[in-house]
Amino acid sequence: MRIAIIGQQDFGKAVMEAFLARGDEVAAVFCAPEKEGARPDALRAAAEERKLKVHQFKSLRAPEAAQALAAAKADIGIMAFVLQFAPQEFVGIPRHGTIQYHPSLLPKYRGPSSINWPIIKGETETGLTIFRPSDGLDEGAVILQKKTPVSDDDTLGTVYFDRLFPMGVAAMLEAADLVVAGRHKELVQEEAHASYEGWCREGEARINWASHVDFIHNLIRGCDPAPGAWTTHRGEKLQLFGSKKHLVRTFGAVKGKIGEVTAVGPGSMFITAQGGQIEVSKGKLGSGKKLAPAELGIAVGTILGS
Repeated sequence: MRIAIIGQQDFGKAVMEAFLARGDEVAAVFCAPEKEGARPDALRAAAEERKLKVHQFKSLRAPEAAQALAAAKADIGIMAFVLQFAPQEFVGIPRHGTIQYHPSLLPKYRGPSSINWPIIKGETETGLTIFRPSDGLDEGAVILQKKTPVSDDDTLGTVYFDRLFPMGVAAMLEAADLVVAGRHKELVQEEAHASYEGWCREGEARINWASHVDFIHNLIRGCDPAPGAWTTHRGEKLQLFGSKKHLVRTFGAVKGKIGEVTAVGPGSMFITAQGGQIEVSKGKLGSGKKLAPAELGIAVGTILGS
């Protein structure tokens, strides 16, 4: 088939390469312009290396963007990690329209941080959706969904890189084949089950040690590796990674005060929270590197976040 790729970064690159590897033709590639000083976009660089037609419009609403997509004469548009708004007059141009990837089980977890939030909220299952882009955010008809379990040890990194990334690439090919062959179904999302979550950024990633150990554990792993759940040590930001939780089920048996570092070893540090302790395997102070707990210089008895 003849496709147009609309996307960016490593996921967009992987999707493009998967279509090319099986013999499909990439008629055009649409990438958002890089910000000044940012690293080169992986999709753009890979497309230019293959001498494909690359467009970088500040807005996909621009008449020039629609003209470029029309000129590509694509059978289908493939939206792979797109942060730009794509209006209906743009996505409807390819002969079979456009499909889009979203890393959650829509209509749950619409929004830009849809991998972080299911982990932070303690979900035991998440997945991906291939759907028709609409003018609403992640609200279009569902074409295909794939599920994956979320274990208590999973992090943002393991869920995305180990599962949702490769599953998403394969699902985009599968959905494109179904749509072009006219063998797909389009299911309207049930608004009664919809949820929207905004960005998971620094403000959302701050640890409150007075929260229950379950919640803190989920926050740390849902922000690992990015944006990095954090607290403070002597007024300096301290990001924590590699969380395990240790529940205490006997009243009064929790060791230490809330936020207190109770043990530091070569590979772990224990901090007290409501209902137990959090064990972390890595920390990052300020603008430094990720280090083992023993290398952070944090003494037993320190109260974090104070």
